[in-house]
This record gives sequence, C-alpha cells and structure tokens, in this order.
Amino acid sequence: MEPVTLRTDRLVLRAPTADDVDAITSACQDPEIPRWTTVPSPYTREHGEGFVDLTAQWWADGSQAIWGVFHDGVLTGVVGLHHITAHDAGGSTELGYWATAESRGRGFMVEASRAVIEWGFTELALARISWRAVAGNVPSARTARALGFRYEGLMRQALTSPRGRDDGWSAGLLASDDRMPVDWPVALG
Repeated sequence: MEPVTLRTDRLVLRAPTADDVDAITSACQDPEIPRWTTVPSPYTREHGEGFVDLTAQWWADGSQAIWGVFHDGVLTGVVGLHHITAHDAGGSTELGYWATAESRGRGFMVEASRAVIEWGFTELALARISWRAVAGNVPSARTARALGFRYEGLMRQALTSPRGRDDGWSAGLLASDDRMPVDWPVALG
C-alpha cells in the first residue's frame, strides 16, 4: 500500500519521514506519552529513526497505516490504523494515537482521527475499527467517545508494554454506526 496524505480544515496527515525524527523524539520526552502507550522511555533519537523506518515498512506491507499529524507544519501527534486485516465481509483494525503536550485540548486528535476513520471505512472497506487504552486514560477515552466509539468493556491485564500488564478499556466503531458520541459507563470527567 502506498502512503496516503489526508487533509482536514486545519491539519495535514502524512507518513512520517526522516525530517520528522527530531520532532517525534522531542514529543516523546513527555512522560504522558509512554505512561499510556507502548512508546519506550527514555525515548532516543534512534527510537525515532526506527519508528519512521517501521512506518514505511508497515505502509509497504499494508499491515498498518501511520500518519504524522501537522498543524501549520508543526507535529501535533501521530495517528494510525494498526493490525489491519482483510476479510470478505470487510476488514478490521485498531485506531491508535498520541498528541504532543502543546497540542492537547485543541481538538486536533479528534479531527485527525475522523479523517483516518473515514479513510479506513471508505478506502479499505473496513467493517470495524477497535480502540483500546490503558484503563484510566481519560483523554484518550474522551477522544474515542467523541468519535462515536461504543464502550465494550474492561479487559483485565490485557495490555502489555514495557511497564508490564495493565487493565484496558475497549471500544468499537462499525462502518454502519452513526459516529455520534454516546454515553460510556466509565467516568470520563
């Protein structure tokens, strides 16, 4: 699969390149990113270089589609469709994202993720997109709920990272869902 550039009113989403390594490395110094994701800590420039190389491989083999999210040319985060599978009845994938400390609270991740979700349902003919996060990651859950994901449950000790095992929240979005936010049975403040 060839990398695809997506555009929204405020954002450009494109595959990360070597020119983005310094911005990715800088962003991943924020302790909130490795706290809630599988991003290593400490995060080195070599990690950033490896990430850019992996995203190119994933695009090429069609297993994942990863975008850097840019506002006015500045990296605001990363969003991706992970573990893309194809089925006769439509494929499935998992949406994942992180936002830079400076860009949080500005709606960039919801805007970027909407574009990615639309692309996945339209261009990849996906039937389902999943979302998972460490239980307690309220900002990620708020984003998922704003995108129309339906809460599906608590997965005990299901998520692994360099920290070990964590309980996880899970949610799903079907191509046929209206994508309007619905109430979730967990406190999101």
